Amino acid sequence: MATETLTPQRQSDAEGVLFGKGSENTAYAQYFIGKSYLQPLSTEGVNISNVTFEPKCRNNWHIHHKGGQILLVVAGRGWYQEWGKPAQELKPGDVVNIPAEVKHWHGAAKDSWFTHIAIAVPAEGASNEWLEPVVDAEYDKLK
Repeated sequence: MATETLTPQRQSDAEGVLFGKGSENTAYAQYFIGKSYLQPLSTEGVNISNVTFEPKCRNNWHIHHKGGQILLVVAGRGWYQEWGKPAQELKPGDVVNIPAEVKHWHGAAKDSWFTHIAIAVPAEGASNEWLEPVVDAEYDKLK
């Protein structure tokens, strides 16, 4: 079995990005407010990616159908929120287990770059449903 080695790309504007900032996330840009960067780490049985958000960047509300997702926070400060619940501040070392079928969003704080490792929980027929943006009026209430 061949193993692909990916070379980290350290960037000064996103200090502390352990696995490299990666390339601008143009494939999913329509589901983000602001710029994010994607560094794939593995596709061997489990999709694992390093995702870096510039300050104020966040993804739209979305749902992981069937499989869910795990986030491992590695740098910066960010937010995670489930529909109908208050937002939770995230910092390096935090782990978020997102069950399948839970509407949520995650992204950077206003004043910080933010990086997490995203692990897609494998499941037959797993998919993502992208929904409405997190509006500025709600996001701006976060400290």
